[in-house]
Amino acid sequence: MFDDLPPDLARLLTLRTWHAMWLTRIDAKIAAVRQREAEQKRVRLTRLPGPEWVVELGIGVGRPPVEVHAGHCYAIGKRHRPISRDEARRLLDAGLRACSHCTPDTTLDIPLPSRPALPAAAH
Repeated sequence: MFDDLPPDLARLLTLRTWHAMWLTRIDAKIAAVRQREAEQKRVRLTRLPGPEWVVELGIGVGRPPVEVHAGHCYAIGKRHRPISRDEARRLLDAGLRACSHCTPDTTLDIPLPSRPALPAAAH
């Protein structure tokens, strides 16, 4: 068996002290990381849920509505306000653009307007 530890007691005790110190540091870091993760989990659980539907607003006088998004959509612009499900349906029915990323019109079961047929691909 390969034994790379020093043969004398003084150096063995020094190594033991050194490693005990490192274990104490590692245990303290583990406890700190566990506490930070528990706090982050608590914050995530207590955070208020975002709005279910959002209307993105344009710029200019009155900031007219521009596009409807689902509340979780990553493409929501800076100017927006939360809306109810009924208002989202009403805006989409009135012809307001639906976000192409989160497709609120599909989620709300609103029929697509008639679109011109796509040209056939040449093979």
